[in-house]
Amino acid sequence: MRPLAVLTAFLMACVPAQAISSQGLTYRGAAYFVVTVQPGEDKLRLSWQDVSGQPYGTVAALRSALAVQGRQLLFATNSGIYAPGLRPLGLHVQRGEILVGLNRARSGGNFALLPNGVFWVQGTKAGVNESRVYAASNLKPDYASQSGPLLVQGGTLHPSFNAGSVSLKLRSGVGVCKGGVVKFAISEGAVNFYDFARFFRDSLSCPDALYLDGSISTVYTPGRGDRQLALYAGIWAVTDR
Repeated sequence: MRPLAVLTAFLMACVPAQAISSQGLTYRGAAYFVVTVQPGEDKLRLSWQDVSGQPYGTVAALRSALAVQGRQLLFATNSGIYAPGLRPLGLHVQRGEILVGLNRARSGGNFALLPNGVFWVQGTKAGVNESRVYAASNLKPDYASQSGPLLVQGGTLHPSFNAGSVSLKLRSGVGVCKGGVVKFAISEGAVNFYDFARFFRDSLSCPDALYLDGSISTVYTPGRGDRQLALYAGIWAVTDR
């Protein structure tokens, strides 16, 4: 083997394998942007605060902090609904530590449109569980965030969603889909909950999916760029290492 070929092979071997991919899709006349993550191969983590204890707030701030560590941001999106002061409104787990406990509130906007749920990552596995199911489980995830409502649970759409709803908004969510892959999706325009949930179930083959947030939501990838307009609390992110 020639020296250049040996060097090329060595450099490629030093680059961590990534399975993350993204694509634009259309379903029932609406456009969506979807990022597919494989928990067993991609470094999917949840972030909230920097080393000084202050919320990152922006994807740009997180990207800068990662760059100092020699890491590249490959994907980022808001983790879910939050309270004033950029504090997650529900469960928030980082590196196995519970920073905010499970929220059992039964009132308070979309979050309390029960059932709501928890998206979690544990090693090479990920899941979406209804909040009460999660509370009763023995799960000890590496990362987890609570949001609501659940879009799809066991292949069934949320019982409060209506096909003819005129509540049309930009929406983002996350699903755990066929083969255990994780799919983050954001609508490129205004859609109702019913159509958004059907997109996860029928187009993305996700039997379980969770709503993240509405009009403030954005998805960052290097090719898509940073479109963030509002501050976030938790940020789900994939890095190169």
